[in-house]
Amino acid sequence: MPSMKTQAHASTNPSSILAPSEEDRYLDPVQLAELETAFRDWLTAAGRPDIRRSRERIFCIFLLIRYTGARLGEILGIASTRQVDFKGHTVRIGTEAAGFREVQIPPHVADEIRTALPSSAADPFAVDAGHVRRKFYERAEACGLPKGMGSPNVIRRSRAVELLRSNLPLPVVQKMLGHSTAGLTASWLDFSDKDMKRVVAHVTRRESRIKTSARNSFTGKVSRMIPGDIQTVVTLDTLGGYPVTAIITNESAERLALGPGTLLTAEVKAPWVLVAAGPVAPVTSCANTLEGTVTRIIRGASTTEVILTLKDGTEVCALMTRSGDDTLELHRGDAAWALIDAFSVILRMGDA
Repeated sequence: MPSMKTQAHASTNPSSILAPSEEDRYLDPVQLAELETAFRDWLTAAGRPDIRRSRERIFCIFLLIRYTGARLGEILGIASTRQVDFKGHTVRIGTEAAGFREVQIPPHVADEIRTALPSSAADPFAVDAGHVRRKFYERAEACGLPKGMGSPNVIRRSRAVELLRSNLPLPVVQKMLGHSTAGLTASWLDFSDKDMKRVVAHVTRRESRIKTSARNSFTGKVSRMIPGDIQTVVTLDTLGGYPVTAIITNESAERLALGPGTLLTAEVKAPWVLVAAGPVAPVTSCANTLEGTVTRIIRGASTTEVILTLKDGTEVCALMTRSGDDTLELHRGDAAWALIDAFSVILRMGDA
């Protein structure tokens, strides 16, 4: 049964009612995040500088396919880093002869590519396609996926499904992917290049907020549900790799049509977050114990705001009284823990 949110959009946006066929293989957002983490771990494990440079190139190829949906050959054919607009967060894909299409990428991806690749490098991705595929297969197996699910074509298809499920209109996705034929609903709507850039920019900015800066917000998929007489315990496996547990009413679980694999966003208000100081996990009855580092403290006359940054970059904001602040004696850089009761967690569909 579709969620109420899906039903609300179906009548106005054709893309919201599309679903990939059972024959099409694709990765869901959590699997894509796991694959990206596997690439990052592989890059971090590089010992010698020359090995790291080689891995950075493969990682950049992955990021570009992951976020542009381009074909492997198109990425390998990028003639210069000048085709990447690091300020405008776009990539020009194609050739002078066949024409270029400009695709928006999240700001954090543009920053990573700029850091990894030399400025104005010629043929930055001059890598054997077979070698690239082998490395993609290895990373898929490293995170527990069948190696074929790490192929460039599967990642490209997964990006298309991801954008369609974010209610990006099908004709825009087709233009972004560089399809030569319009297909299923192309005759319904026509989008100019300006329209495409505006709409895709909206989605990529939202993705960047989710992955890099959203406070007290955890996106993941349902891994376990324990129903009770009145309430249900729901556990998410988050994009950051840690579980988040919530307790909601059975009515809410039914209304959201929850089940294993359902994509949700868990949110918690700052006054409901408790903080424990120190590197050792505290003994607590709170279902959620999240390890982080104090990155900012704002002290007012009566209250204090503390920002913890978790290992995946997620920020957790907590509010406390000044007396509580005085007791903890926190400073920037200190190890600390965010403690969140399961009853304090609010669940929302997708990334809404």
